[in-house]
Amino acid sequence: MLQDIERKVLHIIANFSVGRRRTPTVDELCVKTGRSRSGVLEVLAALAREEYIEWDRSHPDDIKLLEAWEKKKGDHPPVVLYNQS
Repeated sequence: MLQDIERKVLHIIANFSVGRRRTPTVDELCVKTGRSRSGVLEVLAALAREEYIEWDRSHPDDIKLLEAWEKKKGDHPPVVLYNQS
């Protein structure tokens, strides 16, 4: 189960991706969440561990969305919205 901030960042990434056809930068996530850069990086790391996004701390602005909504036990396998290259 995701924490509120993790769910919020996941929804921001998903909505941003649909509206702008790219994922937000870390700085844009900082503005939209009101969190510090280190706080946003921690959230991104948690989302990557839970396999909602593909992300590497060495390239922080390179976020690939894998799952737009929170997974629930017993759900069907995740559906990938689209592949961002």
